[in-house]
Formats: sequence, structure tokens, C-alpha cells
Amino acid sequence: MVIRKRAPRVDVGRLPGDVVALIDALEPGENLILTRDGASIATISSTIDVVRGAVVERAEPDEADEQPPIDYESVTVVATAMELSAAARVALSTQLGADYVVLDMHAAPATADVLLVPAGSPQLIAGLRSMFPEARVVVTEIEDDELGVQYHGPVRRLLDAGADAYLPPASLRVLARQLDHTLSQGRELAGGATEPLQIESAPAGD
Repeated sequence: MVIRKRAPRVDVGRLPGDVVALIDALEPGENLILTRDGASIATISSTIDVVRGAVVERAEPDEADEQPPIDYESVTVVATAMELSAAARVALSTQLGADYVVLDMHAAPATADVLLVPAGSPQLIAGLRSMFPEARVVVTEIEDDELGVQYHGPVRRLLDAGADAYLPPASLRVLARQLDHTLSQGRELAGGATEPLQIESAPAGD
């Protein structure tokens, strides 16, 4: 009897962000060479294959059971590029409604309609865009204590550091309205609890 030894695994969350971006940007069949003092010491290979128009994760040899393709034509496919539990994906899908399905990016078809990504580098976005050319790429931060999901980006880190509010990019005319609205909120809160202001969106109609 031959016992196969599984290779050690390292969660990408333990790696520097720029290294993770390079790994995420790997195309099928591409490698990332790790060096020390100019000498190659290791190679990271992409484990994503494009098969029949769908992006799938390579299975271990003992897990490579053939599965029939799934038809997603009748629903809006939302692929997630952040690590979410099955419960979190089901919760998001339920909130979106029956016309949506939420899948991990490794299980989603290349024709996915929407790709949710955490705040990252332009290289990461470009790499994900090449994997899902038809998807609307939406950068998002998630904060869900109930499901244990925390994906904060630079805006949240700045707010946590003491900034009072964030105003999204806008023309000077819209910025003036947003700023006045934000300051008005601050004056209303001045007499009560000093709860930090949240991220502001553009007023309706702009």
C-alpha cells in the first residue's frame, strides 16, 4: 500500500500583499519564481485551469471526479475573489434573491456577471479582469460580525485611524453638497454621542 504525502499548505493571508497580488495575477500555466541572493529557490505555479469556458480549481488526484457543467444562463452569477465561508455566500445569495447565485471565483464560470473583489493593487484587478472578461468588477469592503467576515480596505483603515468621514470622487458641485450634508450630520450629533460618521455616497439624482 502506497501512502501519498500531501504537500504542506500556506494560507495566502500570511504572505505580503504584493506577493499575493503577483500570485493572483498568474495566468493558467504561468509560474512565479522565488529567489534568494539572485538564485532560484522555489517556484509557485498557477493552480487555475480554464476548462470549457469555466474557471475551476485543480482537484487533488483522488478528488478529480467528473461533474456535469452547470447552466447559469437564467441567473446573475456573482463571483467572490475574497475567502468567504459557504454560509456567507449563501447569506449574500439569499439577500440578493432568487435571480442571483454567489460562487467562489474558483467555482464560477468565466462568463460570471459580477466579480466582488477586496481593495487591492491595480495588478490584482487586471489579473482578475483577465479571468472574468465579461464581469463588472466591484471593489468592496465587508464587515459582518455575525458571519465573521472582515475585509477592510484603505478607506476603513483611515476611518479607524481617526478620520471622520469619506466622500467618494465627485465634481466640486457635488462635493460641496456632500460636504455640507456631512457637516450637517456632525452638527446634529454634536449634542449627543460622538459616533464617527460613515462613508458618504453621492446624493440621489447626481
